[in-house]
Amino acid sequence: MIVYENIKEGFLEDVFNDQLTTNIINNVNEKLGNVNESEVRSWDNSMQYMYRILMDQSIPSDSGVAIEFNIPYSSKRVDFIITGKDDVKESVVIVELKQWEEVERVVGKEAIVKTYLGGRIRETAHPSYQAWSYSSLIKDYNENVQKNNIELYPCAYLHNYITQKPQDDLTDKVYHYYIEEAPVFVKGDAKKLRDFIKKNIKYGDNKETLYKIERGKIKPSKSLQDSLSSMLKGNEEFVMIDEQKVVFEEALALSKKAQETGEKQVLIVEGGPGTGKSVVAINLLVKLTNEDLVVQYVTKNRAPRSIYEQKLKGDYRKSEITNLFKSSGSYTNTKDNEFDVLVVDEAHRLNEKSGMFKNIGEHQVKEIIKSSKLAILFIDENQKIHIDDVGDIEVIHKYSKELKCEVTTMELESQFRCNGSDGYLAWIDDVLNIRKTANVNFIGKDYDFRVYDDPNDMRNEIERLNKGRNKSRIVSGYCWDWNKETRLNSDVPDIVIPEFNFGMSWNLDNTATWAIDEESVKESGVIHTCQGLEFDYVGVIIGDDLRYENGEVITDHTKRAKTDRSLWGIKKRIKEDPVNAHKTADQVIRNTYRTLLTRGQKGCFVYCTDKKLASYFKERLQKMIDYTREEFFNDHLNVAENKDDYGTNLH
Repeated sequence: MIVYENIKEGFLEDVFNDQLTTNIINNVNEKLGNVNESEVRSWDNSMQYMYRILMDQSIPSDSGVAIEFNIPYSSKRVDFIITGKDDVKESVVIVELKQWEEVERVVGKEAIVKTYLGGRIRETAHPSYQAWSYSSLIKDYNENVQKNNIELYPCAYLHNYITQKPQDDLTDKVYHYYIEEAPVFVKGDAKKLRDFIKKNIKYGDNKETLYKIERGKIKPSKSLQDSLSSMLKGNEEFVMIDEQKVVFEEALALSKKAQETGEKQVLIVEGGPGTGKSVVAINLLVKLTNEDLVVQYVTKNRAPRSIYEQKLKGDYRKSEITNLFKSSGSYTNTKDNEFDVLVVDEAHRLNEKSGMFKNIGEHQVKEIIKSSKLAILFIDENQKIHIDDVGDIEVIHKYSKELKCEVTTMELESQFRCNGSDGYLAWIDDVLNIRKTANVNFIGKDYDFRVYDDPNDMRNEIERLNKGRNKSRIVSGYCWDWNKETRLNSDVPDIVIPEFNFGMSWNLDNTATWAIDEESVKESGVIHTCQGLEFDYVGVIIGDDLRYENGEVITDHTKRAKTDRSLWGIKKRIKEDPVNAHKTADQVIRNTYRTLLTRGQKGCFVYCTDKKLASYFKERLQKMIDYTREEFFNDHLNVAENKDDYGTNLH
């Protein structure tokens, strides 16, 4: 998605006539739902500077210009793009624009600086790193950039920044690598930036390169479970951008502080589905392990641990793998500070007691903090999917205070699942009545969401998409019993929908790697086998525990399977405290479907046993389609005048 596009000549006219900012605001409101005042001021200010830069006849008048280009698999946007050609190839200059006036070097953290942001001084990624990382992600995920060998030239422009001294913090040698990759220009460097553009954009392209990039097929991101073995051997499989990098470097700094001072540290990292919590967690495991620290990756959910162990099986001894990945109940008897760092993924899934009968230990949150010099807890309280899930920020603060820990809280916001669409997550929250959001009718153009009337059709499509890549799966709400006698036989259906002659087995009991097993596309996963994992496409069977009645999406815990332990004991709680018990059950069911519906990177398909719920989904989907068509037509109306075949494309 691009908020604004034009050729250079048109851009200059829009700025001169004071029309640019108005056009951007209108486009942002249509595409993203809102725009804040600070963004408006930034655009208005920065575009005046870019106007001066591009007021050079040597820069072709028909060069493409784009503002706010959405980065693949991310909610982040590139500030300014100029496209054209050099002597051989198509070229793209990426400009990261900053209003900053001061920068302070941060010692001991790679590519991190301090500056005034959001009303206070805070740490953020160096602008050259930002520009470089954005460029890297476009290269990695845009198929047209790869196929056409389009060259990307990132840079940063801090037009308000005045260099005060020869050895300025902004250009300190610690940032040399990223400045070499993406030069940084400041106030007084207008000619240098202009020369940088002219060097790489010698001929205009009438927005053709821009057209290719915007319509480039988005290749799926490298799956975490497929890359872990390579990562543990020291290869950097993921480029962390913006707040991911900030969180990563903060965690390393806190680890160093804990080792040097002996002061216990706790880092809380909040983030919703697909914000890269697991990616950062695994990178921290790799980095800290390579620093000869005693580190473990902790998660209650067995599925991710089993996947990682399976992927590492050929490269590491079983004892080494077991020592890397631990369940959350492994710390009931460990000594104080026995581990240098414990990296806890899905911390919201932590329980109070451990063991099969939940009667061992004190509290998993307390045990983890007590056992480590640094506890890093990645958390999303909206992904609690069990009645016993008690990992929340309030509890973490409680035990951190008791154990005299210094607490740091950070947040991951950028979206890397669902084709980078924050809109889809907001839409799902709104559809499931989890929270009201501004994104009522927008999920992003490239995400494939469908509602099926026949579960057989949905299964056939998932099986078709699974061929060759083994990255598409069916998952279901836990509304059908998992029969003990047939748990090893996928030919015996557990999930039965008689009216469509549909039958499907739950995932088998003899494997913990359903997510990557070759034949498991024929079996349905449940929340416990897929939370924390991702697929290309996911098909979700929604059972009778989620229905649509009297104009509302309601939950019904009585429709859950008897073999489901997520709500085990809810009847007793209802007798003791009916209001809070019903609230807990409602939250568990909605969070379960929210999690299932956000497992697909490229698409999500839905079948509902409740016909009224299916109709409600279709109605919401149709509103989204109508909105997108209108927005698409308005967005590309000007392009149609220059494209002979555009009418066919629009149809």
